[in-house]
Amino acid sequence: MGGTYHDLKVWQGAMELTLKIYRMTRKFPAEEMYGLSGQLRRAAISVPSNIAEGKGRSSDKELLQFLSHARGSMYEVQTQLEIAESLGFLTKTDYEDVRQQADAVGRMLNGMIAKFRETIQKPAA
Repeated sequence: MGGTYHDLKVWQGAMELTLKIYRMTRKFPAEEMYGLSGQLRRAAISVPSNIAEGKGRSSDKELLQFLSHARGSMYEVQTQLEIAESLGFLTKTDYEDVRQQADAVGRMLNGMIAKFRETIQKPAA
């Protein structure tokens, strides 16, 4: 796969999601700065960061490993968004917007992971 991580739609979507989360968490209660807000931001940052790091590695196997880390972080984000919405830190509209973005990034990650697993598992010709 050619290009850089900037060319990956999944990285672009993850970056957009991270920026949305940063903007949304500014509205969280001040006491959540080191709690749910900080945790959500760290998990969100981890998604595009792992995609970029994996793209910079030398093999598809290493890329797959980092895509899997990104997917794990995406599951953290989705869980933490549900908690934030349940606690009333997010409006229903904000929650739905960011959840849809997270779901889209998750689907892209799942597709890339499946593609690279298939590539890695193909027997040598």
